[in-house]
Amino acid sequence: MNDDPANMTREERLVARLRENLKRRKAQARELGAKELGIREAGAGESGTGGLSKPQGER
Repeated sequence: MNDDPANMTREERLVARLRENLKRRKAQARELGAKELGIREAGAGESGTGGLSKPQGER
């Protein structure tokens, strides 16, 4: 596949754009996941259980 857009077929251009879009969406998902993980870890230290509560009989 060519890297020069002027010599690429329509299908090759679409494949390249899809690949770029996938990379961008994966990066966004990783960033979002890291933010959510940071929020969960910050709240986890309060109870010492990682944010999970024990069933009624195990307290």
